[in-house]
Amino acid sequence: MTAVNLNPLDFPLHGSRLIEASAGTGKTFTIALLYVRLVLGHGGDAAFKQALTPPQILVVTFTDAATQELRDRIRARLNEAAQCFQAPDERHDPLLVKLRNGYPADQWPACARRLQLASEWMDEAAVSTIHGWCYRMLREHAFDSGSLFTQTLETDQRELLDEVVRDYWRQQFYGLPPEVARVVTDSFKSPTELREALTPLLSRSDAEFQQAGMSITAPAHLDALLQGPADWAAQCVALEAQARAAWANDIVALEALLHSARSALNGKSYPTKTPETFDQMLGDIAAWSQGGEASSHVRKCGQARFKLNKGGAIGTHPAFQTIDAWVDHEESKQDIRAQLLLHALREVQGAFEEEKLRRAQIGFDDLLNRLGRALEGPSGPRLAQTIRQQYPVALIDEFQDTDPVQYGIFDKIYCIGENLPDCGLFMIGDPKQAIYSFRGADIYTYLKAREATKGRHYTLGTNYRSTQAMVDAANHCFKFAEAHPRAAFRFAEEGKENQVPFEGVDAKGRSDTLEIEGEKQKALTLWQLQTNGVINNATYLREASEVCASAIQAWLDRSAEKPSGLRNSDGQLTALKPADIAILVRSRKEAEAIRKALARRKLASVYLSDRDSVFESEEATDLLCILRACAQPTSDRLLRAALATRSVGISWQDLEQLNQNELCWEAHVQWFRDFRVLWQQQGVLPMLRRLLATFKVPARLLAEEQGERRLTNLLHLAEWLQRSAAELDGEHALIRHLAEQIKEQSEEEILRLESDSDLIKVVTVHKSKGLEYPLVMLPFACSARAVDGRSKAPPMFHERQDEHYSLVLELAKGDPAKPAQKRADDERMGEEMRLLYVALTRARYATWICVAPQGFKTGGSSIDLHKSGLGYLLAGEGTVAPDWLAEVVDAFAKGCDDIAVCKAPAQTEGVHVAPARPTVSEALRPLHALATNWWIASYSALAIADDRARMGAESPVAPEPATALEANLQEQDDEQNPPAGVGIHAFPRGAGPGTFLHGLFEWAGDEGFGNAASDEQALHDAVARRCNLRGWERWIDPLSAWLSHYLKAPLRFNGTQCTLAGLSTYQVEMEFWFSSRNVNVERLDALVREHTLGGTPRLILAPNQLNGMFKGFIDLTFEHEGRYYVADYKSNWLGSTDSAYVAEAMAETMLDKRYDLQLCLYLLALHRQLKLRLPGYDYEQHMGGALYLFIRGHQAPTHGLHFERPPQQLIEQLDQLFMGQFEEASA
Repeated sequence: MTAVNLNPLDFPLHGSRLIEASAGTGKTFTIALLYVRLVLGHGGDAAFKQALTPPQILVVTFTDAATQELRDRIRARLNEAAQCFQAPDERHDPLLVKLRNGYPADQWPACARRLQLASEWMDEAAVSTIHGWCYRMLREHAFDSGSLFTQTLETDQRELLDEVVRDYWRQQFYGLPPEVARVVTDSFKSPTELREALTPLLSRSDAEFQQAGMSITAPAHLDALLQGPADWAAQCVALEAQARAAWANDIVALEALLHSARSALNGKSYPTKTPETFDQMLGDIAAWSQGGEASSHVRKCGQARFKLNKGGAIGTHPAFQTIDAWVDHEESKQDIRAQLLLHALREVQGAFEEEKLRRAQIGFDDLLNRLGRALEGPSGPRLAQTIRQQYPVALIDEFQDTDPVQYGIFDKIYCIGENLPDCGLFMIGDPKQAIYSFRGADIYTYLKAREATKGRHYTLGTNYRSTQAMVDAANHCFKFAEAHPRAAFRFAEEGKENQVPFEGVDAKGRSDTLEIEGEKQKALTLWQLQTNGVINNATYLREASEVCASAIQAWLDRSAEKPSGLRNSDGQLTALKPADIAILVRSRKEAEAIRKALARRKLASVYLSDRDSVFESEEATDLLCILRACAQPTSDRLLRAALATRSVGISWQDLEQLNQNELCWEAHVQWFRDFRVLWQQQGVLPMLRRLLATFKVPARLLAEEQGERRLTNLLHLAEWLQRSAAELDGEHALIRHLAEQIKEQSEEEILRLESDSDLIKVVTVHKSKGLEYPLVMLPFACSARAVDGRSKAPPMFHERQDEHYSLVLELAKGDPAKPAQKRADDERMGEEMRLLYVALTRARYATWICVAPQGFKTGGSSIDLHKSGLGYLLAGEGTVAPDWLAEVVDAFAKGCDDIAVCKAPAQTEGVHVAPARPTVSEALRPLHALATNWWIASYSALAIADDRARMGAESPVAPEPATALEANLQEQDDEQNPPAGVGIHAFPRGAGPGTFLHGLFEWAGDEGFGNAASDEQALHDAVARRCNLRGWERWIDPLSAWLSHYLKAPLRFNGTQCTLAGLSTYQVEMEFWFSSRNVNVERLDALVREHTLGGTPRLILAPNQLNGMFKGFIDLTFEHEGRYYVADYKSNWLGSTDSAYVAEAMAETMLDKRYDLQLCLYLLALHRQLKLRLPGYDYEQHMGGALYLFIRGHQAPTHGLHFERPPQQLIEQLDQLFMGQFEEASA
């Protein structure tokens, strides 16, 4: 089955198709060009049935970073294509020119316009991670998917899982008798141990589980499962008691019998060398017969278990036979761990799902699983059709990283095997780079897609990344491996098609060449480390690190007689920089080894890993010590631990001074006491910043090697602690939370520094995928770890059934798991080869590999090369003898001029001298004047002149309210004393109660005032929910009755009346923004005082200037009889009876609180809105006025209503004032 070389301009844009994109062959470039064609509807018979817009084209990849890169690359490509159509006379990409020439010239402007619109539309394009897209589908299609409308996405659900496992442990095991409970603890000592065993299984629920090669399922109940081992244990105790009794009853004869047979007993199994040691053994057995612990020799004294020398014999005795019976029974113990684990898996998984649904939470795995289940459910066909209509075409990037659930989702939607003509699914990936099995990615899923798209395979055949020599060297490596019986990637089977063949690629090449120490460098170099025979892994790491670091130091030496660098086609040499070099590793241990060697030579490096978390850093542990000391400053032990951290940085001499000088020690104790007070009063972030300043940490770290990284980690962690503290109660809860994150190595990625890009990159092979570097080193390619049962994770492998593969997990331990471990190791070797492929295709110019006879122990007779991908590349399935290693390497390199084999360069102690940094010139200064005193203000920003809390344009002291709730809180009366009176007059007053009452009206408005008033039960339930949260249960009935009455009560104002329940056109909590241009607050105040409330004297506003934006929230805006009104709810307590709410009292409150100013600003906002939206708007005809509803006085004769309708002159003058037209406003 030969793949077609893909031409992006005639690739069919319909049906399901598989595109194999080898490393460096322009996968993203191709995706972007196919996107351009889909937008244009290009291609004739190969085109999609219609031109598409960005929201109709689904592009899926697997990381947020890749998503952003794809979006940017597609946008750029759309712009380039649009420019090609707009400016045909300019120079453009030949592919775009060819694309353009497929259209008549008179269509070019329309094509350019369509492409430009698509580019501008890219922010709304369906370019997403698989998880993000599934989340969107669940929300947008909640009915068909059976999802909740509102769900919280939880990125870390470990705490919830821990809680569910503990619940399972309590429910299933707490009530067991002691003898049965011991059966459980023989398998799992604690809920934590059970959770650790369950974790790798939770995401593999579709797998088949085996024990010793036999398929097993979860037992329906635990009773019978646990009772069997409990009975076995009881029988074991009884048989041991019989053996003890038999020995004790005839101990003299038994010891005499053993003494007589001492010479016949095997000396390796029994201490027969001297009478003393033999008597000690007999003493141990005698102690056991009296109830002591059985020593290792007791079980060897069974009649059938004696280890005898050749020709030796021992007499028979019933005691020996009872020991045999006891030990035989011990060895018949049934292993129930696997079945117990599966029972826990079933129950925990179900309870975990139920708890997430109850809490309306969803995790990343749930996003996929729930959409997958929805597509397989009763509404699945309708949901699939809906999504297919929404996204007629989908492009799946990095398809080799797809797991079975993800593939199932796309198969259900696009019917991959049916090759539907009315939709398109294009799967782009490279099976040779399927390296994420630890994340659940499954190359066998790729093979399934490969089979489903048989006859519709395409390939990208030209490498645009590397030099011709580098591509030829990589081709040679894997063509050499392809000659092995199982081929390069170990999928070849005799008589069957190789499902993952290696096909070499062509190279576009590069014009510049690499020179190392004045000589043209070979593309691939294998350095043979000079060793005295076999070396262990630790020695290999050390020696390879030293060799690589020495070589790099020499290459970067600017004073070298023969410099190293890149020579361009003009003959100019550009010296190598640290940033040109990447060192690929597999683990943190390897990274630390090479970075230490680099550091000894003053070569700065940065470690980049897929699993790089700030909680793994030394700074996280330091901060844990510091926080503990700050929480308990009187604890000498904790304080000394904090002061000794590298982050605090006290010298050894100063630490010793603390031991000798009591006054110095007390000063430090006082500092930490002050830190604790600051922590309690202001929070953990201000406290840590004070601590860092006190100990001069920033200045010290920035002067050290890697100090910028350490300081960034400290500040990053401090900000994380501040965020976490908002959800935790107290210092000790925060400390415990940090300790848990460090233990669990939580995912909080290290912040990358701009300076990192200038350093040598030490990168994991997994992290390097998709990236490229000028020079690449593989110091530890001979090192690998086989699947040997030492890992906590169970061995996993795939069982082939017909043309499909199913995942199998072996739950047995020890020898019964050996066959499964062997098969899992076989699959691991396949991934080793894929990792090697990724590593060997990262370099643009050259790659170096360190080869050595590395084995289990130094001086051994065998090496472990066969466990690594490099070993399989060199020798296939066979092992390599240490003495033959050099010959095997030479045989591999033979026939390729671009590969060199040589001795590793000598280790040196040279130190890198970094070039002097360029002098920094004086900072540029802007030539234009910057806007000054620009700020966002609201009614709350206008302070009364004699108020101590003033707010000015130059230094606002409080943020403006961001929501209606915040705005309402800022307006509420601060009085907290419980009011006197009955009914609503006795309801508590203050900001909290006032906001509560305000919230009831907001709820009623959102529900519809009329609906709320007519549905007494819904109103009662709404009030009850809110009261229960605040402990106001006694107010449920009174408030329900009061609110119901208020909604129906008539509101009389300005010669008319209405009820809230009767309103049909209104807006709840209308938010407004408008500009304010140098508004003089004193002038604003004077205008309002002159034209409202009859000009009655009132408190004046403090001088200020509003310049920027003015915002606010109007409680209620409504239309009644053709006029428009604003209404504001006021919960002010004016007295204990209705009679207190007379017009004069309300007017006095309006003046005292300066609500007159508020109503004018609200009416100004409404005036501006009506001018824009209402045709023929006239203030006198359409503006109704402002209603201030003192809601506690609704049964007073005034109905608690204060009405104002300022003159048109005032509103227009305010309008001019806010527009900066001072003269007109003053006229």
